[in-house]
Amino acid sequence: MKPRLILGVIAMATIVVASNILVQFLLGDWLTWGAFTYPLAFLVTDLMNRTYGAKQARKVVLAGFVVGVVCSLIGTQIMLEFGPAVSLRIALASGSAFLLAQMTDVLVFDHLRNRGWWKAPLVSSFIGSTLDTVLFFSIAFAGAFIFLDPSQPNGWAREVFPMFGIGPAAPLWVSLAVADFAVKMSLALVALGPYRIAISRITPARA
Repeated sequence: MKPRLILGVIAMATIVVASNILVQFLLGDWLTWGAFTYPLAFLVTDLMNRTYGAKQARKVVLAGFVVGVVCSLIGTQIMLEFGPAVSLRIALASGSAFLLAQMTDVLVFDHLRNRGWWKAPLVSSFIGSTLDTVLFFSIAFAGAFIFLDPSQPNGWAREVFPMFGIGPAAPLWVSLAVADFAVKMSLALVALGPYRIAISRITPARA
């Protein structure tokens, strides 16, 4: 395996582990600290895609997925006051959202790789982040998916409040999802700077 690809795997694994830890810590009423580390996974995927192509980028994504599964399995064994640190439903939501969103990111980026330097990472991150947010929050908290883990219905997330305390009434998980998506897109814009610097300093395997 090429050295930079190994670095990509290490970076992805580090982001996944850090996000699984930081998601346990709240930041205000709508976010966790994990919301600020997880979107960096899209930056790693896009850099690997630009450097080595879609096939190798998918390997990095799969490595991150495996690490995420291991983290979830460990979390299910850590018992807190109200149950396991990671419920089966959260684990399924996290794993499926990560894998499908990242693989979609790879596909979209590869399709746009010969456009303007910023189009591929920005559009792929937007589509991937949208898919990730919809899948995770729906599977984890929406009533339609209670059957995945009836022992953890997550009823608190479906309590209705004004969005962000001031907007129209909606289930709490909708506010959480919107806040999370806003962070993802903000970081996608910020990440264009590091992305541009990185691709200017490496010799891509594919243009």
